[in-house]
Amino acid sequence: MSGLSEPQSTGLWRIAALANPSAFMRLSGKILPWLAALTVLLFAAGLTMAFRAPPDYQQGETVRIMFVHVPAAWLSMACYSLVAISSAGYLIWRHPLADVSAKAAAPIGATFTLLALITGSLWGKPMWGAYWVWDARLTSVLILFFLYLGLIALRQAIDEPGRAGRAAAILSLIGAVNIPIIKFSVNWWNTLHQPASVIRAGGPTIHPALLMPLLVMAIAFTVLFIALHMKAMRAEILRRRCEAMIAIHVRGDGRQAQPDGTAVSHV
Repeated sequence: MSGLSEPQSTGLWRIAALANPSAFMRLSGKILPWLAALTVLLFAAGLTMAFRAPPDYQQGETVRIMFVHVPAAWLSMACYSLVAISSAGYLIWRHPLADVSAKAAAPIGATFTLLALITGSLWGKPMWGAYWVWDARLTSVLILFFLYLGLIALRQAIDEPGRAGRAAAILSLIGAVNIPIIKFSVNWWNTLHQPASVIRAGGPTIHPALLMPLLVMAIAFTVLFIALHMKAMRAEILRRRCEAMIAIHVRGDGRQAQPDGTAVSHV
């Protein structure tokens, strides 16, 4: 007898079905337009609140850079965490959709990391007197950016998709040690970067007039990332299917084609 009741087994089956590339394509096709609309609305609200927020008593108008810098920095780490989790899923279960997720997230994460570095430099000039210092937080984020570039370059350097996916997955899991270093660098070392001021044990230290626009912008950036990641995954799935169809056509192996003419692909 099975250890799962019928409702439980049905629920697990529905969750597993979402990991099917075809089911993902159908579901994401329905969700993407709503995510795009929600992203526009959130950015419109967040930017309006950001420009209407009062200047900080110490940083003045420069504090408005925070509304882009902080969400970008958060997402640079969250995105790499997703890459690492997807990579672990690919290495353990060999599920192609996990590899698609990891590959699609890397360029997006690199973009958010670069945005965090640029806005952080613009913020640091009036605060620290220099665009760049070899601070523990800044250096670890720079290493994160290089990790993203390394993952992208590694996939480009290996022609065989399976080997490329495994090599990138191993590198991403090794690089995941950098995420807690970024997070706790301001606590472990004497750094110029300010400590956590939003997610902390004693509660946020930012004034509500600045905190609310920051949270709205963080949600907007998060929804943007979800939409971009979903779109990139769809593009990667279609690319792999096209490559599979081309390979079948070149081989002339009609046995791997369906009656309707579509090719069998691993995604």
